[in-house]
Amino acid sequence: MKSYRKELWFNIPSRRGFTNITGQVEEALHESGIKEGLCLVNAMISTC
Repeated sequence: MKSYRKELWFNIPSRRGFTNITGQVEEALHESGIKEGLCLVNAMISTC
């Protein structure tokens, strides 16, 4: 089984905000070379 891990960091200009991270997740998947399976996106801060 193949696995890949990448940390993505985002800066939000205010206390609250929405950021579309689809493009960055797709880019990480492409970098991984994995063609099928599951993708887990985990927010490491509980308030996300």
